[in-house]
Amino acid sequence: MRKADIMMFGKLAGYLTEDEDGYTFVYAADYARDPANLPVSRLLPLQPEPYHDKRLFPFFDGLIPEGWLLEIAEKTWKLDPRDRMGLLLATCRDCIGAVSVVHAGEAPP
Repeated sequence: MRKADIMMFGKLAGYLTEDEDGYTFVYAADYARDPANLPVSRLLPLQPEPYHDKRLFPFFDGLIPEGWLLEIAEKTWKLDPRDRMGLLLATCRDCIGAVSVVHAGEAPP
């Protein structure tokens, strides 16, 4: 099982987990309770219940670089292009935009 902390504007927003059943995203309880906080995506509105899917959620998949930048990341870190969670964890620590993805428990960028 692999787990990532999802940060929104540098604040812990939720957790993304990959296991044998697929992917789970759940908002951190404090984050979900505060109506001033924004959802990480319109497709993942704020709610206390977790989201589940067999595939990586499209929003998170869209954070992964494409083209020549993806090729560089795959060669540099020797990543399998089909390992979407591995790519997400390796390349999305310091994304353009509000959301970043870090290994669970790791300090945010």
